[in-house]
This record gives sequence, structure tokens and C-alpha cells, in this order.
Amino acid sequence: MTLPDGTGTVPVLRSGEPDLLVCKTDKADFERRIAKFPDELKARNLDLFAKCQQKGVRHLQEAVDQVDRPGMTIAILPGLYREEPSQPAPTGACAQLPARRSTWGYQILSFEQQRQCPHNQNLVAILGKKDLQIEGTGADPLDVVIDAEYRKLNAVRADRTNGIYFRNFTAQRTTFNSLYVLETDGFVIDRVLTRWNDEYGFLTFASDHGLYTDCEAYGNGDGGLYPGSASNLNDGRGHDVPRYAIEIRRCRSHDNALGYSGTAGDSMWVHDNEFYDNMVGATMDSLWPSHPGLPQNHAKFENNKIYDNNRDYYRYTRDGTCAKPPAERGYERGVVCSQVGVPPGTGILVAGGNYNVFRNNRVWGHRRAAFHLFGVPAFIRGENDLAKQADTSDYNRYEGNVFGVSPTGERRPNGLDVWWDGQGTGNCWQGDTGASSPAVLPVCAATAPALSGGANRLLAEPVKLIKLYLCADFSASQARLPAGCDWFGASGLGKVEAQLALGGSAVLGLLLGLFWWRSRRGARRHGGDGRSGNGVAPAVTAIVRRRHRLVVAGSVAGAAGLVLDVLAAAVDSTSQAGAALLLMGAWWLCLGAALRGRRPAFGLLTIVVGLLACADAFDRLVYLIPVVPLGPGWIRGLLTGLWVLCAVVVLAPRRRGTARETPAEAEVSA
Repeated sequence: MTLPDGTGTVPVLRSGEPDLLVCKTDKADFERRIAKFPDELKARNLDLFAKCQQKGVRHLQEAVDQVDRPGMTIAILPGLYREEPSQPAPTGACAQLPARRSTWGYQILSFEQQRQCPHNQNLVAILGKKDLQIEGTGADPLDVVIDAEYRKLNAVRADRTNGIYFRNFTAQRTTFNSLYVLETDGFVIDRVLTRWNDEYGFLTFASDHGLYTDCEAYGNGDGGLYPGSASNLNDGRGHDVPRYAIEIRRCRSHDNALGYSGTAGDSMWVHDNEFYDNMVGATMDSLWPSHPGLPQNHAKFENNKIYDNNRDYYRYTRDGTCAKPPAERGYERGVVCSQVGVPPGTGILVAGGNYNVFRNNRVWGHRRAAFHLFGVPAFIRGENDLAKQADTSDYNRYEGNVFGVSPTGERRPNGLDVWWDGQGTGNCWQGDTGASSPAVLPVCAATAPALSGGANRLLAEPVKLIKLYLCADFSASQARLPAGCDWFGASGLGKVEAQLALGGSAVLGLLLGLFWWRSRRGARRHGGDGRSGNGVAPAVTAIVRRRHRLVVAGSVAGAAGLVLDVLAAAVDSTSQAGAALLLMGAWWLCLGAALRGRRPAFGLLTIVVGLLACADAFDRLVYLIPVVPLGPGWIRGLLTGLWVLCAVVVLAPRRRGTARETPAEAEVSA
């Protein structure tokens, strides 16, 4: 794909009489379709129908083939357009085109091959036409329907069609996209409806100077709207941009896997839209290789309503519905076969994007999170340069958004307002976010945007990173739903983060019990059970008892922390996870203090682990420590592993020597 040079402009709707007319011949059916039109519109359609019977054509492709100069207009009269001449499977040379195949099995054809065989993949193919306008003449988009009946990848493909304008019709039922615009500098999609497609409703790719306005999309297995690989004109800039490549306004996208999909969705201005009843309202990402313009950057979302994106369509993958041929799946009855692995119940997800702005949106009613942000290392998109592995997600700003309240004032909270993996530089949020993970977020500086964002993390939080890699193993083609990922139905102790917490707590709990038992045994030898001190000096007995009290107090806190850590992971509670770390930190600190006299090196290591646990809790609950390139969770995790090994050595039974131990030596203060 080649991005346009940016010399085009957004086309303007032309008025006046059309150059070409498309209609059917059944007058009774036509009159039934226009019966409820306003009088003026009905009269115009009757006049156009009479003219079309004399000099018009019966299929949109016929009209497109007659376009012989820039600036022509095609009017499509109300009716159902199945484009029967375009439906047959390819034969002859068109059935033997040399081209590589995608992972889904279809061929990736060049522009020249599309010209040679325009209907191998497309019901209507518009190739190389300039300044063409195609407009339905009905009262609303459903009066003109272009129906691929799942026979073609695309209902309408517009390839290298600078200045194209689509208006007032419906395109539906494809095995890929309803309306596909690519390598085009200047396009408008105006009052167009797309629905019931395997992948996308609208796909505009490698294009510039585009406008979506007053459109609608539903029933799509990926994004209702997908402005992919838009012109990367703002690459290398900060938040001061001269213009955006594509504008999307006043559209509604609902009942899709994603309301908006933005792989390499660069230089986008998305405003005054509604994204609702999808699995995820909108995504922008750098996940897929071979997309021009990666990593994704410079999308601005403002004044949108993003709500109730809680659909879970994975059940249709799970029960085998999506293994059927597309025509048998029941898209028209509400089935959606998701082609992407995403966390249902999310408003806007950014998976590896930079310099995006989310401002003055109203986001409510999501069971998981209003905003979801995580980094994507460059090797995922095919970049192996070590210097690029942490080049997302950076400098994303979230400002002035309204959380958890509908326009009518109804309280509709999100599960979390923000879920962030902690990775990236310069990310910042407004000050009034509610429940979030981490609990306290870097705040945007209103007067000095360059100073916003307090964290500079190369890697995500370790448990979140493990979870993201596990969940990324989704495959629609293989019907693979990763076990342990709550995106696909895992809950409670079935979640990978809960299983990790349970495993870690089991190991630490065993060590906690052994240290407590060893300390209790030593205390009993020194009269801690109320009996005599066995001839041990009173000062030694006092020290042993004091150390034992430290171990007991720490063990109680530690046991509570280990249990709470598992519960926090099961219910995804940042505040409980932070409290669990504080309790475990208290255990390590008490244990380390008790061990210092007998095992000074191990005691010091234990205290360091305890301090790191407290620092990790502070990082999660109070403020992200800004000067640390790796979060304290990473350092704590590595040192905890070392501590476990050392603890096993300390607790291992000693060989019996010839010399008899004194009671003080036999006591391991744990």
C-alpha cells in the first residue's frame, strides 16, 4: 500500500441533475418503496424513474463502467441491488491469478489484478475513477440497498478514486467489508449504512482528506468504522498538529465487535459520534504488522458518547456458530462473529499508540473500564530494532471526560474509569477519574502539557504484562479462546492473575508457616511457653521473646496479606492489591528485624524485600514513582524469587555436629 501525497482535498457534495441513473424495472415495487416519501421527494423519484427506464441502467456496476470523465454523478433509485452480473465465481485467467493468500484464505491482489478481474472479490468495483459521486435518491439509506449476499469480500470497493463521494445508501452482507476505500486522497462517506459483515462495515485504508459524516454501522465482526493506516502526516510532531487526515462526525456504530477500529489510525479527528452496545467502543493500536504508519499516533477523540459497550459475542465462537458459512450464521438476527480478541466491557482501548487526545467525551456504563491503555513492543508489528521496543504508548492525554453519568444525569458507573498497564512516557489523565488501576494516575498539566505525566516506564506491571500476552493468543480462525483470560469468560480463581497470586501465596504461605513454627520452637526453648528458661540467661530469653513477638505480629499481617492478594486478583481490585502488599511488607520487615541478630545477611535481604513491597504498594495506591524505568513490582518480584531460595537454605535442617548447640544457637529467630 502507498499513502497519498496529501495534495488532495475533501470533496464537496454536488447538486443538480445526475449524469447516470440506476434503477430496477418493477414499477409497482418502486412505487411501494417511495409511497411514504414527502411529496417533493416522491415527485422527484417518479421523474427520475421515468428517465431511467429510457436511458438508465439496472446495476450500479454498469453505471460505474460508463463513467468516462472526472466530475460525474451516479444516482441510484430506491430498490434492492444484488448486482447479479458480478456474482459468478471467477473463471479462466481470473481463476488463476498469481498472488499470495492472506491467513483467511483470500488472495491479496494488486491494483492491476483488480482491474483485470474486478469481480473476483468485489460486487461493485470502482477503480481509478476521479471525482465520482454516487448518491441514493431515497428518503434514508435503507431505501437503496446493495446486497452482496455473502458472495464477495466487498460490496463496494473504491480503489485510487480521489475525490469520491458516497451518499445515502446501504451496503451489506459481505465476507469482508461493505464499503472499502483505499489509496484515495479525498473521499466523503455521507449518510451511508453498513451492516452484517464478517469484518468491517466501513474500511478506508491508506487514504487522506477523508470525511465520514452521519453514517451508521452495526453487525460487523471487527470494526463498524475502520479508518486504517490513514496518512501519517503528523509523525514526529507533538500535540500541535496542522491538520488531521480523516474526520469522523455524527456517526453511530453499535452492535459490532468494535465500534471503531484504528490499527495505524493516524491523524484522526473523531467527534460528536455515538459508540454503544459493542464489545469495545473504540480501539486504536499498533498490533498488526504490514500496516503503513505504525506505530499508531495522533488520534483526537472529543465530544463523543461512548456507553454500554458490554456485548460478549465470544459465545458464538464457543458454541460453533461462527464455524458455519457466513450466510448460515444468523448475522441478521444479531449474531456477531468477533475477529479480534478484546476485553468486552471497555469504552476506548489504546493498544500501543502515541500522542492521542481524549477530550470532553462522556463515557458510562462499562462493566470493565472506560479507558484501557497498554503498550505494544515493536516486535509485535515486525520491528526488531531494540531501540523501538518501548516506543508505545507515550504522551496520550485524557482530559475533561465525564465518567459514569448519562446525558440525562442517570448514574451509570464504569467498573473502572482507567485500566493502564503502567508502561510508557508522558501519559496523563484529568484529576477526577474514579476507581482506576493503578489507583492514582499522572495528572495532565494544564499550563505545560510537555510536563504532564509522572511515569517513564519501559515495561508494564509484570502481572498485567503476563495477562496481556496470554489474552493475545485469541484466534478467530481456529476458534481459540485463551483459558485463564477474563476477556473470554474466565472469572475468580480461573483468571491467570488469580492463579499467579494463588501460586505465589501458597509458596510464601508455606515459608511463613515454617518461620513461625521455627520461631515458636525457639521461644518455647527459652521459656516462651511460660516454663523456665532452661538455664538461659534472662537477657537472652528477653531477646528471643521480643524476636518471637515480631515474627508472630508479622506472620499475622503476612497471612492476611497473602489471602487478600488472591482475593484482589480474583476481583481485580487495585486498592485491595495495594493493601495486600502493605501487609506482606509488614511481615517481611518484622521477619527481617527478627533475623538480623542471627542471620544478618538474610535478615537484611528480607528487610529490603519488605521495603520494596511497601514501595510497590505506594506505586499502586498513592503515586507512580516517576524516576524508575522499571516499576518496583519488577524489582520486588526478582528479589522475592531470590529471597525464596535463600529462605529454603535458612530453613533447611542442619547437620548434627560433634559440638552441642547452645539453646541460643538452636533458636532461629524466624
